[in-house]
Parts: sequence; C-alpha cells; structure tokens
Amino acid sequence: MATQSQRPPRRKQRESFGAVRRLPSDRIQASYTGEDGKRYNAPHTFDTMTDARGWLSIQQAKIHTGTWSAMDAARADAGKNARSAAFGSYALEWLETRTNRHGEHLLPRTREEYERLLRGPLKPLTSERLVAMTPEMIRAWYSNQIATGAKTQTARAYGLLKSVLNTAVQDGRIVANPCMIRGAQNATTGKRVEPPTPAELQIIVERISPKYKAAVVIAAWAGCRYGELTELRRSDIRILMENETAKTIVVDIARAVTQVTGKGFIIGKTKSEAGVRSIVLPPHVNSFVVEHLKTFVADSPTALLFPASDGVSHLAQSSFAKHWYPARKAAKRDDMPWHALRHYGATRAALAGATLKELQERLGHSTVAAAMRYQHTAGRDEELAQRMSDLA
Repeated sequence: MATQSQRPPRRKQRESFGAVRRLPSDRIQASYTGEDGKRYNAPHTFDTMTDARGWLSIQQAKIHTGTWSAMDAARADAGKNARSAAFGSYALEWLETRTNRHGEHLLPRTREEYERLLRGPLKPLTSERLVAMTPEMIRAWYSNQIATGAKTQTARAYGLLKSVLNTAVQDGRIVANPCMIRGAQNATTGKRVEPPTPAELQIIVERISPKYKAAVVIAAWAGCRYGELTELRRSDIRILMENETAKTIVVDIARAVTQVTGKGFIIGKTKSEAGVRSIVLPPHVNSFVVEHLKTFVADSPTALLFPASDGVSHLAQSSFAKHWYPARKAAKRDDMPWHALRHYGATRAALAGATLKELQERLGHSTVAAAMRYQHTAGRDEELAQRMSDLA
C-alpha cells in the first residue's frame, strides 16, 4: 500500500472561467478573457481563492447577461496603474493622442506651447499622482502662479490642466476633475492692446524698410495674423485691373506658417477653418501692393511676398523685429505689438459699417464673440455723445 509520501501530486484544478494564480506575496491574482478576445486582470489581488473565483463569477455573469463592456473592463484592468500614474506622464500621453473634432492632431506650434507649459508653470504638479490631485492642491498651485504676476500664462496653464484631467475622467483614471476654480482659464492681465491711430500708422509705413511697407499695409487693412502674412505668396494676391490701374486687390489666405523650436518653419493650416478667407483691400492702399510685387517679389507663383534675407526662407519674427521696432519708435508707440495692426484692421472695418458677422469673416474668427474682442471705439465717444445730444 502506497504511503502518503508516495502518492502522486494533486493535479492543479482548471478554472471553468478565467484563471487564478498565487503570487510570490501569497496573494491571489485573477484574470479572464473578455468578449473582445483580450485578457483583463482584476483591479486588485485577493486574500483567498474563494474571493478570486467569486470575482470571476461576477465577470462571467456580466458576459452572459450582456452587461459586460470592454470600456468598464479596461478601466478596472488599469486600476492599479491609474493609482500610481503621475500627471506629467499622463499629460505627455495626452499630447500624443489629442485630436480635435475633425480627427486632427495638435498643430506643431500648439503642442510646443503645451510642452512649454508642462515644463514651466505646471511643473510643480507633474510628479503628483492623478488620483492624489485635489481641489485644494489645484487652488494652492493656482494661487502661487497668480502671485508671480503671470496671469495670462497661468490662465493658459490652468486651461491645459483642466483639459488633460477631463480626459482622465473619461478614461476612468479619476472619478472627478479637481479643477473647480471659476473663471481661472479666462484670467487676463487687463492690459488692452491699443491699435495705432491713422497718423501713427502713416509714420510707421513711411519709416519702415521699403521691402516691408506692404507687410504693414496688408496686416493693418486685411487684419491677417503674422503666420498668415509671412506665408503669403504671389499666387495668393489677385489683382483686378481697370484701365491699367489696379481696381481691386484680393488677398487669399489659405495657409499659415509657424516656427517651432528644433523643427524650423512648418507650413500648415490656418488657426481654424474660418481662417481660410479672401479679403478685399481698400483701394487707397493698392499701390503699395502693386509696387511691392513689382520690386521685391520673384515672378514665380510660389514666391514668398515677404521672405527672409536669402529671398526664399520664411521671415522669422525676431528678424522682422529689427525693422519693426525702429518704425514704431518713430511713431512714439514703443508699447505697440505687431498684433495691434490686426486690431487696427478690425476697428477700421467696424467704423466703415461692417456687421459683426462680416467682421468675423474678415478676421477669420470661428465665433462672433472672438471678433468682438478686436473692436475699439477709436476715439468716437465725443462724436457719439454729440449724436445723443442731437436726439434729445
């Protein structure tokens, strides 16, 4: 008769559904194959085989009753990683996979800006675990950032933080978004961009280098962005002639260029779909454009209107600043950024009677609200007051 020591080892019991195994820690791990053919682990280990099999029975029942979903299973499977995932690493994953409503990935310049925010104002939060981030933590971070005086940058950083954590909620990494500061992503410095007066603009046009006079004129009267302006080519200017005189000049804006650190100049789409537009210049500035095309632009349809000094590369803002700064100084407007010319174009169009919809289309904005931000009264308060008096 065989002794107990001579008995063959007991064969491991095969699970009817899923699998269980004992870990070196003596804890029990359970897993199963879902309806999608993928294997899913329990979100935690178990004390006993009975507990592990009980969890497997629940998952099997969900499959049999049709209540199982791959999304819920994936969330449970990622539970352990989610508890340890840091905001910084998750944010970098977010940058890789983020798409807009058209299925397009982030524009290179946008991604560069987001990476800068993660390296800068958001750096204190990058090592924090997603599940450990609380409203109190976010408020403390926001308060510290605002105290530096960088209100606009803090608003942008908060907007990025909130967007990333919104996705974390959708992915099941966290239960709720801890970003609850009302109006935080809309904070501004309160500084208002003052467009030039007609007299100041005239001085700038007179004093700037001849090869950039048309750049100032097109920016001021067409209201285009710097990246749109410096990607304009000869074929983007349509001239309708009458009696050998340019009667109508249309600027077709369909592309924009951005300068990305480490990647150089990247040609792409305009800031939004609304950015693709055709703008008619007021006739009194036609001569500037005609003369520029004749004197400074190569005959090729693809020749840039305002290239760099080599004649073929895109013009960097840092290079153009060498010409822009002396011209604005001559107009006694050292405070004026190049973007103020876009404000000028919006203001003059509004004073000419453009409706908000027309202003929106001319500036290439997606919403009327965005176009409204570019309107300025241009010193008409006295005139309006007189009109009110006349109606009294």
